[in-house]
Amino acid sequence: MKRILTIAIIGLILTGCKQENRTDYTINGSAKGVYNGIRVYLKDVDESGKQVITDTTMVFNEKFTLTGSVKSPSVKFLSIDNIEGEVLFMLENSNIDIEVNKDMIIDSKVTGSKNHNDLLAFQEGMKEFHEANRPLVVEYRKYNNAGDAAKKDSIKNALDQIGQRFLKYPATFVKENNDSYFSLNLIGLEANKQKFDVKAFLEAYESLTPRLKESEKGLSIKKKLDILNAEYERTAHLEIGKVAPNFEAPTPDGKIVNLNDLKGKVTIIDFWAAWCGPCRRENPNVVRIYNQYHDQGLEIIGVSLDGQNRQNDPKKAWLDAIEKDKLTWNQVSNLKYFKDPVAQLYNITSIPATYILDSEGRIAAKNLRGRALELKVQELLKK
Repeated sequence: MKRILTIAIIGLILTGCKQENRTDYTINGSAKGVYNGIRVYLKDVDESGKQVITDTTMVFNEKFTLTGSVKSPSVKFLSIDNIEGEVLFMLENSNIDIEVNKDMIIDSKVTGSKNHNDLLAFQEGMKEFHEANRPLVVEYRKYNNAGDAAKKDSIKNALDQIGQRFLKYPATFVKENNDSYFSLNLIGLEANKQKFDVKAFLEAYESLTPRLKESEKGLSIKKKLDILNAEYERTAHLEIGKVAPNFEAPTPDGKIVNLNDLKGKVTIIDFWAAWCGPCRRENPNVVRIYNQYHDQGLEIIGVSLDGQNRQNDPKKAWLDAIEKDKLTWNQVSNLKYFKDPVAQLYNITSIPATYILDSEGRIAAKNLRGRALELKVQELLKK
């Protein structure tokens, strides 16, 4: 009986000593050199990628405190009035200490968050890329100024290789740290960037452990990835390196022009309209480029987006602009404004817009104007 009683008491003691998971956090901040009354902000990132303030407090005796709770460890930002920059850290339900460096806030010290260590590891990896890049940039400038094309090109190749690894690093980090809440947050942050490789991050997301994928944040991020992937699929055929989709459209006299008929030549698809001021101002440059390089193999096909409601006679406006601007290359239009099927095929939402195709009909560049357009044409004609 005594033995049973002893075991029961030990069990009660162990149960009593077992620490339950916290459901709240306390941020204890120290801000040496920051005056009383200066405001501190805790920020999150919303669905659109915009920072939003979720809490605020003030510094008193060089200290501040923020309390609350989070459903899962999340990336947060902390900023202080009159101090440039912000602290990026992982917030979880625990006691978190932030020692603010007011002279270089990015170097502030964060402790008490286990998930924050993964953020630091990621930042260290990014830092290594910058450190590898810096001396190469110096070398590139030196050889460029010296006119040493061979060495300059060699350095440029090395810079390009580092750049490619740098772009792939976030998705690679997620795969190598697939049970980290920071990795889950990293996918969400990267998804807000303009240049986002949705395929790479979908693959990275699938590598995450079930507990992360099945979390509320995990499900939310998957939904966002699916939306971005659908958008990508809609325009994937227009990526640089892809064969430009063929189209047919009528000329002013009703003749049908087929893009594939121009294959074998460097081709500019120029989306413009008579009503478009920037297009008309760019036309003299396009005329000059056409006149200079047409005999070397350059072709242009102009796609007019005339046909807006405010035009009394869209076709006349189109023809008058062709004559006035001396546009002597192929001109086509369905006179349906932005509902033109060619404009929709090429996802045109604003003009002027250009697609520059190589002699094999592949998209080599987009939306170049002025000198940049001419340089690209020169480059493609030399191949």
